[in-house]
Amino acid sequence: MEQAFHYDFTIAESFLDHQKEVLTCVLQFEQHGELFGDGERNEIRLFDALGMRVNVKRFKNPNIVNTWVYRYIRPSKAERSFTYAEKLIKLGIGTPKPIAFAENKYWNGLKDSYYLSEHLECDLTYRELVHDTNYPDHEAILRAFTRFTFKLHESGVLFKDHSPGNTLIKKTADGYEFFLVDLNRMEFKTLSKAERILNFARLTPVEDMVRVMSDEYAALAGYDAQETFEQMWGHVSRFQHKYHRKRRLKKKLLFWRKR
Repeated sequence: MEQAFHYDFTIAESFLDHQKEVLTCVLQFEQHGELFGDGERNEIRLFDALGMRVNVKRFKNPNIVNTWVYRYIRPSKAERSFTYAEKLIKLGIGTPKPIAFAENKYWNGLKDSYYLSEHLECDLTYRELVHDTNYPDHEAILRAFTRFTFKLHESGVLFKDHSPGNTLIKKTADGYEFFLVDLNRMEFKTLSKAERILNFARLTPVEDMVRVMSDEYAALAGYDAQETFEQMWGHVSRFQHKYHRKRRLKKKLLFWRKR
């Protein structure tokens, strides 16, 4: 661990010879990083460093309570992302290669934090399957994704942010490979049947997609196919109802922003 300008750095063993470059990516984040995405919540910038394209994610500053919590009680989102990425790789589960995390700590709390990983160029994310049900090889990709999710569950991984944008998909000669991103909300434990099926709730509102996933998962897990679909679709329907209700409420409360 190396400290400079209040930043504490933890660097993956395979990148210990590149500490100066890691430090530069964080200290020059705004000046030289190439913005990736909209930066609405957490800001991501890309650097050409360490002989690769480096993805540097700066997490949104925590609220006043979490500022203290992440300093003294609970690991920060950056630390959890790094730790969970290393665990996933040991389990043989795809995720961009973790490089380091950095935290800007003061006596009264955590100011900001960064997670550095290899930037992967993907062919699509799960979101494209939701938006375009005629996407080439749609069902085959969906079934492969379900097998990937089954592997997660069998490995004792509960990915709490299992949502459309958080799985990168790459086409290969043998089929498809899947890589998890946005890793800071995970549990590692033996999953119950109920937890496994609930884990599909946030992925898609499209009934036909849920039917394909439930069919594939039931075959893998040895569950009844119809019962699995009914349970999975029930979770999806409840999530969608809560999601749209929350959006309607937010729109009413924030109507003044459009003026």
